Amino acid sequence: MTATAIDLRSGRSLVSDELFNSIVHFTVVHFGQDPERAERITDQAIAFVATAATATVPMVPSYDVDHGLHAFILHTEEHQEFCQKRAGRMLHHNPRPAGGGRTLEAVQASAHAMKSARFLVFDDLWTVNGESAAQCDSDCGRPYGLTGGGNGSDGDSDGQGGNPPTGDSDDGRPYNH
Repeated sequence: MTATAIDLRSGRSLVSDELFNSIVHFTVVHFGQDPERAERITDQAIAFVATAATATVPMVPSYDVDHGLHAFILHTEEHQEFCQKRAGRMLHHNPRPAGGGRTLEAVQASAHAMKSARFLVFDDLWTVNGESAAQCDSDCGRPYGLTGGGNGSDGDSDGQGGNPPTGDSDDGRPYNH
């Protein structure tokens, strides 16, 4: 099997600099993040929403990424336009007041979906209760930025050759936590 490097996408590249900087500013002011960390959180939040548009698993953000997600959602017009462009419909945020939505497994599935969509994932922002949800998923031990023969006809990184049958993003369910 020959591995080749692929270009990874960033959430930042999907929006204007003006919108990106506005979300970063909101994240700094309202969530107490330093500017560099807020930029990374914002990047991941935008990539999260872009992935949620076509994901085949329920999308659940980490606590850190959720800050950027809230900041993006509060840019209501831009968020709605982004969702319409990426998903053809509004992707609603559905927090679960009783808790239980942000499990390590659910956040791991979301980080893996982002990796499968070829987004750069900042592993340190994808944790649940201090435990990494990004570093070791179904591609554990293999850098997700590499592709090669023998891992399924659709180029996915899980070697299954297809998408898992649960949580199709077109079933009307919003992303949640």
